[in-house]
Amino acid sequence: MLPAPVSPTRRILMGPGPSDVPHRVLAALASPTVGHLDPYFLQIMDELQTMLRQVFCTQNKLTLAVSGTGSAGMETTVVNLIESGDKMVVCVNGVFGGRMADVARRAGAEVFLLERPYGEIFDAAEIEAALKKHRPKVVGIVNAETSTGAHQPVEDIAKLCHAHGALILVDCVTSLGGVPLEVDKWELDAVYSGTQKCLSCPPGLAPVTFSDRAVAAIDARKTKVQSWYLDMQMVKDYWGSSRAYHHTAPINMNYSLHEALRLVLEEGLPARFARHHRNHIALRDGLAAMGIQYAVPETHRLPMLNAVKIPAGVDDVAVRKQLLTEFGIEIGGGLGPWKGQVWRIGLMGSTSSASNVLLFLAALEKCLLDKGANVPAGAGVAAANASYRAG
Repeated sequence: MLPAPVSPTRRILMGPGPSDVPHRVLAALASPTVGHLDPYFLQIMDELQTMLRQVFCTQNKLTLAVSGTGSAGMETTVVNLIESGDKMVVCVNGVFGGRMADVARRAGAEVFLLERPYGEIFDAAEIEAALKKHRPKVVGIVNAETSTGAHQPVEDIAKLCHAHGALILVDCVTSLGGVPLEVDKWELDAVYSGTQKCLSCPPGLAPVTFSDRAVAAIDARKTKVQSWYLDMQMVKDYWGSSRAYHHTAPINMNYSLHEALRLVLEEGLPARFARHHRNHIALRDGLAAMGIQYAVPETHRLPMLNAVKIPAGVDDVAVRKQLLTEFGIEIGGGLGPWKGQVWRIGLMGSTSSASNVLLFLAALEKCLLDKGANVPAGAGVAAANASYRAG
């Protein structure tokens, strides 16, 4: 007997990713497949590069969409810059900094960890001390730590890295398209992201961009890149004018990213950043009125990934299950030391809307009341509405 056709239940994706995908993006995904060297697809590739440069705010020639999820973007940047024995400082204040360190070790790097507790960020002084002590080739840091909701400034850190002869590699999986990211202005060398967060595209591609400094480092390698599939020295020839065959690109995923980027640029980056911030503030005010606190200080909270403390005595899994089954709302639980301690509430891309904020606050109130929590009735929605009225 055959399984039933694919027919997933409609969800409101308010977790740490993926985010809700607009109909236009899904429609693009369902367009007719052509060959990976078809003239039409080559045009799509060129337009993708142009739009990615606009969203990354860069003129970098080596800017493209890696055929793989955001983790493939991480591996791409690391394995192309790192040769066996190279020194790399990795800043770890959450799960994804730890993952970057693991990838670097597998690539043969001598890894030096700079660590902070979950929810905290790094300051320039401690990174400069690590640069002086270890003299690394590369410093890796997460701009938007999805496991904690912490927003790490990187512009001053990039300048420090260059002053000490190091490249900077930045994880922007959650930040691209949700908060300002100025690759050229901030002098970032290797940046990777994913399609499924603030770009509101299905998971499957990893936008990356490499500065001229990074490309020079790749060209100066003495050994082959560890990964054949992710070797930018070959992949760039497929995305460049020579169109040298490397692999069969996921044609339809590139269609969907093309439409997702069109939506980003139609809205405009400043307007998109303002929307994410406005909905974050309304959610913050609503949660505060319900007595729910953030796990990250306000000075460095991400607007698109809200990590909040679970009220005392409330069952983490039970509330998330009720939100999903009764309201169709998905939120995320904590990772690592924050497992069972926090909820991660995503307001990414298309998911970031006033209707979702208000629905979530009302649904969460019911779940908490059903579980016996002491929540002031209607306070969350009222506070969020007041926030929206205040502008």
